[in-house]
Amino acid sequence: MSASQPPQSSPSPESPESCQGTDTPTLLVKIFGKDRPGITAGLFDTLAAYSVDVVDIEQVVTRGRIVLCALVTAPTAGGTTEGDLRATVHSWAESLKLQAEIISGIGDNRPRGDGRSHVTVLGHPLTAESTAAIAAMITSTGGNIDRIFRLAKYPVTAVEFAVSGTGTEALRTALATEAAGIGVDVAVVSAGLSRRAQRLVVMDVDSTLIQDEVIELFAAHAGCEAEVAAVTERAMRGELDFEQSLHARVALLAGLDVSVVEKVRAEVRLTPGARTLIRTLKRLGYQVGVVSGGFTQVTDDLKERLGLDFASANTLEVVDGKLTGRVTGDIVDRAGKARLLRSFAAEAGVPLAQTVAIGDGANDLDMLNTAGLGVAFNAKPVVRRAAHTAVNVPFLDTVLYLLGITREEVEAADGLVE
Repeated sequence: MSASQPPQSSPSPESPESCQGTDTPTLLVKIFGKDRPGITAGLFDTLAAYSVDVVDIEQVVTRGRIVLCALVTAPTAGGTTEGDLRATVHSWAESLKLQAEIISGIGDNRPRGDGRSHVTVLGHPLTAESTAAIAAMITSTGGNIDRIFRLAKYPVTAVEFAVSGTGTEALRTALATEAAGIGVDVAVVSAGLSRRAQRLVVMDVDSTLIQDEVIELFAAHAGCEAEVAAVTERAMRGELDFEQSLHARVALLAGLDVSVVEKVRAEVRLTPGARTLIRTLKRLGYQVGVVSGGFTQVTDDLKERLGLDFASANTLEVVDGKLTGRVTGDIVDRAGKARLLRSFAAEAGVPLAQTVAIGDGANDLDMLNTAGLGVAFNAKPVVRRAAHTAVNVPFLDTVLYLLGITREEVEAADGLVE
């Protein structure tokens, strides 16, 4: 909230005491200065002598400086006047070396416009230039910024804009185009209870949950890593049919001893922030799953190690202790990932609109578009363009900020005894 604007909020339409839309005189009391304990209590102790009602309150503390705004009804009882209140508040503020400003008006805040969204901006760093561009684009869509606050200061700077007056989809489209040109990540989601109700997160594995491509780890032991890597890259860009490329790559693994599975499991490297993301989501009551075009020989181990609720992938066939170069069962491909997301959601009892999917490759697109929120994580260009939002920093736990979870909340949860 800007110091030059009244706080933006909407009282309940069911409250007959609300002065919104009436001719009730009100006063906006604004206090500025060095923060210290007791300022808020002191202001309202001062106002209490005039029997005013509190209509709205908002307070922000930035680098030790406080901006406290109170919207109250004008004094009407006991023969006191607005002038008396003004003099008393100014005297109290001066005694604490604070500044006070009091503005007379009528009624409550103007109603916010239809269409409300949360716009999360991630910058590494977040520059004044990029912030100006985002704010200007919001305005150009007909949106109004009602409130801004910081979600995190590291490993990236994350801020959230509460926006009203424009549709979420129109805002998302406009900001996605703008963000790509100024080097920040922007997520736009509808405001309301559904945001807090998202209770299932499903992730791709290779180059999302982990830093590696599992089939390339196997290929390194078979001496065909470069050949497999080239096919993998073409498949992730959407240039090859995934199922055909999978069979072609797996065929190169024929004859490997099954003992290689344990070696590959040991070589897998989690993406920075992966443990924090999963741990925090689980503490908040989310269910978490993975789907992979890789192999159950690795995803089953990840499920156990990380405490995941769901895991599904392809399975390497093993006969007489050797990999046959074939996979068994249904192939987990692009359509399969979306199908599994639906299956996990049904089993978890979570509507698709309250799911989050995270992935990086073309074979994740159906899953990302099926989920209520699809996040392209350090993804290929075709995926970034098609997903709801993109994250282009190497920290998987930044996805928490897109859900409105602050860094302080994450750290507080980490401080709890298990």
